[in-house]
Amino acid sequence: MPTNKNALIRYRTIDKCLQNPGRRWTLDDLIQACSDALYELEGKDTYVSKRTVQLDLQMMRGDKLGYLAPIEVYEKKYYRYADPDYSITDVPLTGADLEVLTESVTMLRQFKDFSLFAELNGVIQKLEDRIYRQSANGASIIHLDKNEQLKGLEHLDTLYQAINKQIVVRLGYQSFTARKPGEILLHPYILKEFNNRWFLVGRRDGTEKVVNLALDRILRVTPDLRAEYRKENFDPEAYYRHTFGVTVHNGSPLDIRLWVDRHNAPYVLTKPLHHSQELLERREDHSIVLGLQLQQNYELERLLLGFGEGVEVLAPNRLRRRIHHLLRRAVRRYAPKDQ
Repeated sequence: MPTNKNALIRYRTIDKCLQNPGRRWTLDDLIQACSDALYELEGKDTYVSKRTVQLDLQMMRGDKLGYLAPIEVYEKKYYRYADPDYSITDVPLTGADLEVLTESVTMLRQFKDFSLFAELNGVIQKLEDRIYRQSANGASIIHLDKNEQLKGLEHLDTLYQAINKQIVVRLGYQSFTARKPGEILLHPYILKEFNNRWFLVGRRDGTEKVVNLALDRILRVTPDLRAEYRKENFDPEAYYRHTFGVTVHNGSPLDIRLWVDRHNAPYVLTKPLHHSQELLERREDHSIVLGLQLQQNYELERLLLGFGEGVEVLAPNRLRRRIHHLLRRAVRRYAPKDQ
């Protein structure tokens, strides 16, 4: 593939010129055509050099890009295709091209709920048509974890546009603990995905507190054009720096020490639990001790409980006691009913 967009524009321009047998194309003509195309498509008022177009012709003739264009010079100064029916757009896709395009299309399809990608639908469809005309096997190799039945996905695009255009939104919202729905006026900052669920992060109108709202609990979204958007220098990287998940509390992070057994050690070493993770100790039984700087929240507790007997909280005591309490409750839940 061309190394950049400008090169692609030049290749397509040269191709279009050489497909027109009704005109005799000199090198200067091709240079001017490329300069005009870059100005029209990119707004770049720059003159393409003679050397650049000569290299473009060489690249198009060669097999590096897969074009093998039959460009010939006649009468010592004019350029044309030896095959008048040739075009670089008709070059067959290689096996490697098909693999890359197939998986790219599959991944792009994951974002179908965003209007940002709506303009790509036609392009994606053309790619799919091209791919499946040339490939008998349409099975995907990459499988992304997704939940098509997740509620709230229909709000993604409206919220994205509100954030992008800095518009306050009025939300109908009912948390799992609320008896009835309420209304929230929110200044939205970001959309965050965690554990295959989407959250809207923003500041409630009239407060300083940043909140995260699960999209599956949002009942309706109405842009409020009368409310003045409160622009803040919200830095999501800094806000979530010491957090696993989406729930952020006030206060400093905890200095957490975890013992991990030998069975789970390779997994947490190759896929760290958090960017703050440090390897503090390797033991003779192949278990390890990790250090983390994290706030204690619901998501962290669920993570630790998910390891079962494979992980032990060594410090701090408050987190250790909390996990111990939850595990005792779990044991009682599984106790035989006749005891």
